[in-house]
Amino acid sequence: MMGFYSSAYKIFWYLYAMFMTMLYYNYLGMLLVALTPNELVASILSSVFYTLYNLFSGFIMPQPQIPNWWVWLYYLIPTSWTLNGMITSQYGDIDKEITVFGEPISVSSFIKDYFGFHHDRLYVTGIVLLVFPLIYASLFAYLIGKLNFLRR
Repeated sequence: MMGFYSSAYKIFWYLYAMFMTMLYYNYLGMLLVALTPNELVASILSSVFYTLYNLFSGFIMPQPQIPNWWVWLYYLIPTSWTLNGMITSQYGDIDKEITVFGEPISVSSFIKDYFGFHHDRLYVTGIVLLVFPLIYASLFAYLIGKLNFLRR
């Protein structure tokens, strides 16, 4: 949390976003194990998911720069919502002037223009971060009971 502002509001959002991130990654792993017949296939499939999660999270290429035919995947990737929650909660309400690309701009305006993160939509991010672990856990619970890879 180096460089973050120390207020109860911002610490709560940091801890909430990180906790939900750990939950959906754990539940994703459990879901992939339930979907696949053995651990080798699950590890291969998990590397595909982790690559997609990092590629479309908005960290390498921000959401306004993602082509329109791929932006739907940005909204389906949970790490994009984590990044949105972390950056928006920590820096979305700061109006300090910084120099970006040779022009002075406030931090909140830069986050809004460059990343597409809006501080007034932080509650939506919080709800979506809660929905991903619930979906993954529900799918895991359903699939672990329905899929049976045992051969007789």
